[in-house]
Amino acid sequence: MPKIKTQNNIKLLVSVVAFLFFSIMLLVAPPYIVGTENLRESAVVMAVKKVSPVVVNISSEFEVRKRVNPFSGFGMDSSFENFFNDFFDPGFERQYKRTSLGSGVIIDGKRGFILTNQHVILKSKTITVSLKDGREFKAQIVGADPDSDLAVLRISSPKALPVITMGDSSKLMIGETVIAIGNPFGFSNTVTTGVISATNRSVRTDDMVYHDFIQTDASINPGNSGGPLLNINGELIGINTAIYAKAQGIGFAIPINTAKRIVSDLIRYGEVIPAWIGITIQDIDTDLARYLKTSAINGVLVKKAETVGPARKAGIREGDIVLSINTRDIASEKDFHRAMIALSAGEKIDMTIWRDGKIKTFSVKISVFPKELAPDLAYDLLGISVKNLSAKNRYIYKALAKQGVLISDVNRQSFLARIGARSGDVIRQIDDIAIKNIKDFEQAIIKYRQKNSLVIVLQRGDQLYNITVKL
Repeated sequence: MPKIKTQNNIKLLVSVVAFLFFSIMLLVAPPYIVGTENLRESAVVMAVKKVSPVVVNISSEFEVRKRVNPFSGFGMDSSFENFFNDFFDPGFERQYKRTSLGSGVIIDGKRGFILTNQHVILKSKTITVSLKDGREFKAQIVGADPDSDLAVLRISSPKALPVITMGDSSKLMIGETVIAIGNPFGFSNTVTTGVISATNRSVRTDDMVYHDFIQTDASINPGNSGGPLLNINGELIGINTAIYAKAQGIGFAIPINTAKRIVSDLIRYGEVIPAWIGITIQDIDTDLARYLKTSAINGVLVKKAETVGPARKAGIREGDIVLSINTRDIASEKDFHRAMIALSAGEKIDMTIWRDGKIKTFSVKISVFPKELAPDLAYDLLGISVKNLSAKNRYIYKALAKQGVLISDVNRQSFLARIGARSGDVIRQIDDIAIKNIKDFEQAIIKYRQKNSLVIVLQRGDQLYNITVKL
């Protein structure tokens, strides 16, 4: 009997130990037994699930006219084909349609606003937006800004659309994980990950320089352009842009804080309205710093303060040295203009200036450039005054052009005067704005007043001239 009882006790002990062992395993290591999907559902996976419905595919069609030589393809030498080209120009042409694939992100579900890159929809004739759930919409362009490479589209949906959660690109950390979602080569919702390599990057392309970009090692190509760059929480911190063709393993994105201001203008005005405070500034070199008796050569000098400008009204005057705008240090003209780009009309800023050995701070309310100052601005920048191209003025100045503005006066010290421009010449275009009347001319002058140079199309008689004017 005692032997049997001992065996039963041993069996009972083994059972208890086994029970305790499996119980402990369940408590300390549940992922290995159950819920393996929870272990795999990382922060990246959750962010992608959250954001995928708001990432859209954008396809745009545009026409390309191509001259066709009917004798090509017969094994002729290229020199012969070029010879025949002269006889078939431009009569033999064909129209082709090309489809450009890109990405976008829904930023307003109620009104159907979608943010993307300007180059994605450039020259588009029709734009189609496809959602992840398979729905397709025809989209209209609300506004586009080539200087920032941003555009806003609008689609009409009977129901409110899902929308992205906005992040704060001013709080980015070098090395933090980021996620890029887009539609490379038409493959919808493709995800790449990486880290933030740098902020405030300047990127030079063939046409221009873009400033304040986010640099990441997440793969960004033409298909990702216009898609969102996310932080680990699935918040929008940037708009991916594939503008640097030579980049290998380097991606760039427009910070969302920069995009917010531009989007606001595009939705409200259809274009970006440059902020204005009414001052003209210049860099400070060593000689100028010595003349001003200041060692604060890292600021910019206020060369002119408009009487009716916001800065003058706030107390800033000629001779002041601007040291910072809000928390942004200003060490050069470039810094000043880059700071102004991020500002909107109606916004208040703190400008820190150096004056007579003392540092002072002024609160300045941003405004828009007054249209009534456009004639004076044109004379300051270009050294010309203009008139409408009325029938009477065409007769007086013997102008052949039917559209444009007449140059009525030229400052002899101006660049245009030095290259031979004169009264009676007609301005037909300034950069990408066709000039039909005074209103167009003033709009172009105000819009491009902060550029380093302008391309002006000038007509004299029946001849057109392209002139690059440095400002």
